[in-house]
Amino acid sequence: MHLSVLDLVSVGSGQSTSDALAASLRLVETAERLGFERFWFAEHHNMASVASTNPAVLIALAVARTHRIRVGSGGVMLPNHSALVIAEQFALLEASAPGRIDLGLGRAPGSDPVVSAVLARSGPTTAVDGFPDAVSDLISLLSADGTPVRLTSGEEYALRSTPAARSVPAAWLLGSSDYSAMLAARLGLPYVFAHHFAGGGGGAERAVELYRSRFEASAFLDAPRTFVTASVVVAETDEEADALALPQLQLMARLRTGGKLGALATVEQAAVAELTPLQEEFVDQMRRSSIIGDVATAASALVDLASRFEVDEIMIVPSASEHDGIDPASSPSRQRTLEMLAASL
Repeated sequence: MHLSVLDLVSVGSGQSTSDALAASLRLVETAERLGFERFWFAEHHNMASVASTNPAVLIALAVARTHRIRVGSGGVMLPNHSALVIAEQFALLEASAPGRIDLGLGRAPGSDPVVSAVLARSGPTTAVDGFPDAVSDLISLLSADGTPVRLTSGEEYALRSTPAARSVPAAWLLGSSDYSAMLAARLGLPYVFAHHFAGGGGGAERAVELYRSRFEASAFLDAPRTFVTASVVVAETDEEADALALPQLQLMARLRTGGKLGALATVEQAAVAELTPLQEEFVDQMRRSSIIGDVATAASALVDLASRFEVDEIMIVPSASEHDGIDPASSPSRQRTLEMLAASL
């Protein structure tokens, strides 16, 4: 089974953005050394615990420090951006590392309504209801021939993202709903289901089955290609893994209940944190949908997950927090999760 990583560049208590970035770039190097398939960066905005605001910049930094591993976005939230700008960014990334760039695309804003409004004011954006056309335009812009734009005069204007493309990034559609699955099937694109935050209730199985059953072969792909994500924390014991997972679980519970957010807590801070009964309920719910435990427990759960969805790749979100007193420019618990899984799978 192939393993990959999705990273949010988590900012913990006592960390600066520089520290968080250094820790994530170390994690990319570890993933490559251990033979992981790909390493993707998410897009989120205005969150005290997340520094992955610009996937293209992060990809460029990661590519410069690696040699083999595929690096990409998980994903670019296309409603926030001009399709041409994203096409130009990823065409340059592909030119810098041919055959190693993944362009994962999503239609969620990755932010709250205020940030979405600011992004809309600061430049041309793609409305969510125009997402299918924006995806098609973006893929056309990345091609060597580009895409024609018809002017009001009736003439065609050739538009392309780069003057002389020799290869193009691999485009993936990301989602957590039936909509994204059916769109990926219709466009003939590979598809990733965000099981790490939308895995409950049977929706994941339904979405993946819809994708496979409705897939239409395209110039990009002859047959459906998919994998799923999973939030994973591995430690020497189940008890330690649960302690390392608790800060992120608490943060997500606050997010989903409108609570006050901040940097990701340390293990010691989370152990004494006070939550509302509803937040405690969310923590329990998300703990059940995550993979948390010693290496035998986690490896078995990942094999089961791959079998359940009939995939040969799982993208893990290493969600461990850290203890007080660690080097702020490192993330030893996340490193350990990758190392233990690589050694057992």
